[in-house]
Amino acid sequence: MQPFFTRERFGQPQFLAGALLLAFLGQAVFLVYAELHPPGTVEQFAFNATEQVRIAEGLRQWHGGGIAGAPYPDAPTGLPPEISENVGFDTEHSPLLALVSAAPLLAAPPRLLNPEIFARWQWLTRLPFLAVGVFLGASLWYVAHRLCGNTGGFIALTLYCFSPTMIQSSAVWHTEPRIVAAWGSFGAIFTAIAVAHTLYAPREVVLWNWRRIVLLGVAIAIAVGSQFSMIVVVPLALIFLLYLAPVRRGAAVVIWLSGCMLALVLLFAAYFFHPHIFWQAMRHASFWGVNWRRFIVLVGYRQTARELLRACPPLMLLLPVAIATYMVWPRSRYFGNTAPGAHALLFLALGVAHAHGGSAGFMLASIPFLFIFVSGILADLIETRYRALITAAVGGLLAAYILWSLLALARVR
Repeated sequence: MQPFFTRERFGQPQFLAGALLLAFLGQAVFLVYAELHPPGTVEQFAFNATEQVRIAEGLRQWHGGGIAGAPYPDAPTGLPPEISENVGFDTEHSPLLALVSAAPLLAAPPRLLNPEIFARWQWLTRLPFLAVGVFLGASLWYVAHRLCGNTGGFIALTLYCFSPTMIQSSAVWHTEPRIVAAWGSFGAIFTAIAVAHTLYAPREVVLWNWRRIVLLGVAIAIAVGSQFSMIVVVPLALIFLLYLAPVRRGAAVVIWLSGCMLALVLLFAAYFFHPHIFWQAMRHASFWGVNWRRFIVLVGYRQTARELLRACPPLMLLLPVAIATYMVWPRSRYFGNTAPGAHALLFLALGVAHAHGGSAGFMLASIPFLFIFVSGILADLIETRYRALITAAVGGLLAAYILWSLLALARVR
């Protein structure tokens, strides 16, 4: 049996990637601390209304008091816009986010849930999302490292680990925990790609791929459970499977169906296996919130540009360079660059076409794919005869980006 702890799995690149992820985690933890312990106050209940409702609903479901958001027990007055005004169902999310938010509180004594002292312990509810942010960064590193080599992997991970939007989303700092949907969609697409590549092996493909089938099902369940409109990853996964494994399309379809069935079971589990409630929740769910008329309104495109600039300021320079290089240089037009670029473009388009939380969810989910696309193009450029010049330019830009991000974080109140 091949040993697990090998230089290929745990070498210097992996330790450097781990150091970057620790830096990401440290920044996110600092944001949590800055929000929950603002200067000049001793205690402050810093939850916004939506977060309070989400945590309360999660605790209610964990303790057998009903299913979170399916429906809400009180009138939906004052609740977020994704709540159906007629019946009180959450039309955009399953109970997954509520259960994850409240899960760390299950081990806390009941007295800690008293609002008077809970302000000192509410950071517990952020732990799952901090972990998801680190997991998404690790997944990004793994994929970029495999597609683009060490150079591309480090560029992509550096862009991620100092991205204000990704740090904010992981810390749930004055925002919704959309980082979970981003991780699920990223995992679903690249797990499907990985499964397709294994179909060329001369083995019993379905049984041999049971681990990847489980990963595919879990990723789809996480994506759709966090945001119903992320169901678009289901047909996208099938498209990648059929495209990359044309000689074994039957096996690809069986694997895809198996993953979808597992995802359905896991989504049903989020409703604690109550069939009637699950059916009613699916009836009221908004799986397709696209408004085609938003494509002819310039406001959506301006907002998209602002969000991308805010997510990663270097993209203002790197993305046009990457797109121009992809258009004029045939060597850069291969699957490892095309797939994440096309997927990022699709998610950006869906972000423009959606309203409310669905738009922000697709915008956030597009960012990791953009990082892989940009890092892949830059890694290709670094391999040319202009290696020294491009390396110096990219290194200087990333160093300025890191310094800017840390200074901006230090000014947070």
